[in-house]
Amino acid sequence: MLTILFAAVLALEISLILLLTLMPRLGQFGKDLVEACTKAPWLDLVLSVMTWIPWAIGGLIAGWLGIVTTLVAQIGAMQLWIFSHELAHRDAIGGSRIVKFHNRTIGWWRNNLALWVTTLVLPAFWLIRFAQFTLYPLLIWLVGFPTYKHDEWINVSRQKFQGLVGHDLIWCLYCDWMTGVYSLGAEMLRNLESFWCPIRFYDGKKCENCKLDFPDVEGGWIAAQGNLEQVEHLLECKYGDRQKSWFGHPERH
Repeated sequence: MLTILFAAVLALEISLILLLTLMPRLGQFGKDLVEACTKAPWLDLVLSVMTWIPWAIGGLIAGWLGIVTTLVAQIGAMQLWIFSHELAHRDAIGGSRIVKFHNRTIGWWRNNLALWVTTLVLPAFWLIRFAQFTLYPLLIWLVGFPTYKHDEWINVSRQKFQGLVGHDLIWCLYCDWMTGVYSLGAEMLRNLESFWCPIRFYDGKKCENCKLDFPDVEGGWIAAQGNLEQVEHLLECKYGDRQKSWFGHPERH
């Protein structure tokens, strides 16, 4: 059973990669289809098929061994693609590369092990992504928070950067997706914080650190030494006109 599961997942991953690679050669329709797959919601579907859906199926079939089997198959497919892609772009392999720099400065095994460590947060990013298109819409309906075009945040484009091949390309695309998920999540959370808790923290260092992702810390939240009358007045000023976005949101300007 595990052998069949491994072969099925490996075939699925390779087939999907080949499809995305060859589709642009089918003309404008193929190019448009691949371009659509680089942005939400189609990007969500493609990445789901390539990541968590096989995990779920493997888990249902054979428990933890099934999940591990799907992971091994996915890693095998990725490494096979990296090898093939670098073999097809030998000219780029001999030039400047991100992986060369990091391997040289911190060592091959440290660099590669560190990259694989980052994959452990993949399930956490998927949980954030699920919350973005399942839970946040409820807040839009209940509270009136602003809507967002997910494809402006959840997309990948580094495949268009000249010279990125194989190892560098796959890891840059991973970061490309994660950064979009994180940024959209932070943007949504800014609305929650300013709407329900517009009060600065007593810890000055925390305020300094958090203002990078929550500009309203410096742009309107009530000082920790303030009082609830000030908080209520702020809420009346900022949200009394039915506006429900964070204070620095573009729609307020």
